[in-house]
Amino acid sequence: MDVTPGQFLKSMRERLQVGLREVQEASNVIATEEGNDNFYVSAARLTQIENEDSIPSVYKLFSLCSIYGLDLHDILCKYGINANRTREYQTRFLPETTRITSSEVHGFEDKISVPVRLDPSFRWETTHLVNRVVALWGEIPAAFLLNFNPRRHTYGYVGLNDRTMYPLVRPGSLLMIDPERRRVIQQGWKNELDRPIYFLELREGYRCGWCQVEGSRLMLIPHPISNEPVQTFSLASEVEVLGQVVGMAMRLVPPSTPNSELSPKLPKLTEVAK
Repeated sequence: MDVTPGQFLKSMRERLQVGLREVQEASNVIATEEGNDNFYVSAARLTQIENEDSIPSVYKLFSLCSIYGLDLHDILCKYGINANRTREYQTRFLPETTRITSSEVHGFEDKISVPVRLDPSFRWETTHLVNRVVALWGEIPAAFLLNFNPRRHTYGYVGLNDRTMYPLVRPGSLLMIDPERRRVIQQGWKNELDRPIYFLELREGYRCGWCQVEGSRLMLIPHPISNEPVQTFSLASEVEVLGQVVGMAMRLVPPSTPNSELSPKLPKLTEVAK
């Protein structure tokens, strides 16, 4: 049998062994400190919320969530309000008006897809696009990875033999790439940390690094400490800019060479810095 939101709130209160009067007194403290009587939940009103088809105001839900230790967004979802769905409407209404919009992920129940197993043909020694070698995708709570969107971004892996951007981007790093940022920016940065890094597709594989365009030629510029040479490619036939690197998970210690007999796995969360 489906549990109503009121019944859920009642079960949480009883699990915590909190009486109606105790909730009333606690809500009075909240109302006093917030300077708004709407936060006050009387014992009679709480009984009505728990046992009748009565929808409390957002103020009273705030108080109940504060007292019971619940996530406000999760409780709103039980009443049919999912704050994350506002993004689906923001692009449809008033598109011509400039405004501030939130990028916050609400709640802990919404899931996003992440790679959990790679294709057996994957090799740690070379640089790849992760999207093309993922054999299995899994789900984790969206609140763990703010602004992480597998449908909008492409993901790359820096091979253990690829030292093009070392030590800024170490071998074994996982990269988040924005495919909408393909135009190479030639100036505007103040230091090497601000200079855009691009992910490139070449005839023989992939590379990431700083770039400079001169006419129909693209120069792949490595980090000076890497001791790697500058390479030049034809934009028409030898290289494609897949996008700008906008995020990175990087090892802080050199990885050991993986055993070729074992199935390839992604780095453990304890081995990467987010």
